Amino acid sequence: MSLPLPSPACGRFGASSNSGGKDPKDAEGVFVVVKDEVNLLPDDANASQGDESVNEWTHFSVTAETRRLWRITFDCPPINLVSPEMINELPRLVDHMETASELRVAVFESANPEYFLNHYDTSRVAETPKELGASGYPLLIDASTRLSRLPVVSIAKVRGRVRGVGSELIQAMDMRFASERALFCQPETANGNLPGGGGLEHLPLLLGRARALEAALSSDDYPGELAERYGWVNRTVRDGELDMLVDVLARRIASFDKESIAAVKQQINRYTLPSAEDLQSSYDLYMHSFGWPGSKRRIPAALAAGRNQPGDYEMRLGYHLGHQPEEDTP
Repeated sequence: MSLPLPSPACGRFGASSNSGGKDPKDAEGVFVVVKDEVNLLPDDANASQGDESVNEWTHFSVTAETRRLWRITFDCPPINLVSPEMINELPRLVDHMETASELRVAVFESANPEYFLNHYDTSRVAETPKELGASGYPLLIDASTRLSRLPVVSIAKVRGRVRGVGSELIQAMDMRFASERALFCQPETANGNLPGGGGLEHLPLLLGRARALEAALSSDDYPGELAERYGWVNRTVRDGELDMLVDVLARRIASFDKESIAAVKQQINRYTLPSAEDLQSSYDLYMHSFGWPGSKRRIPAALAAGRNQPGDYEMRLGYHLGHQPEEDTP
């Protein structure tokens, strides 16, 4: 039986206390008991257990359903924007997944049924972390490339909107299953930029060249049914069927031997993953593109129209990107 997720407001990495009497060490790591919940903290929490920035993830929570199966729940109200803080935390999450020797499967889902994981908070581009990750690449590239190559199966369970870098992150995962209510979008071209988190590398492998160009250049919202036809996701099902589909598959895979899972991923990865060097090429160009004239004009206008805020602009982002005011001509 699935364990209840921790309170979304906590964003903590934990094993629920409702674990049927199992040893909390099943979840592996450093533990601290807070009230009635056993929480797995980042490794440096031993020195700073009173520091909220250390003790809590700010954009997601992680529940160890068993030692073999984890659930990561994105939760950054009100519209699940990706922020600089999330980019800082994602490599740490991958670190934990990497060192969890029994972990087989990680299911990524959202606490917000309208937004699985949204685009980057473009009002905070200047705050984008400049540090390099364990792989020697920028933190976003580090997290996505290592996630793809972990001996752990990553599954995205998508409800609602997944756009921009949110969409690029799930492209780095091993499988994607969507509700009929899901919407997929790479909005960057319409903003005067280009996808820089892996979309220009993963989408051609998933969709083929022509459809990847369509998705990246149109900057439109693609409904779940069309995303399935294009190859963006494994399957799109009725919303009421999504949980059962993903849960059964995740638990089935988690019951198998880690050596076999790791070997299958490693062999398939030989032909299906872009290089970190190619990912960084687009990432560097994306960061540079905020200095382009079109980006300097379009992003402030979008922010003034409602971008990054709850409301119609974000709910119908694809529509609004296709109805931007034309540049004044002399």
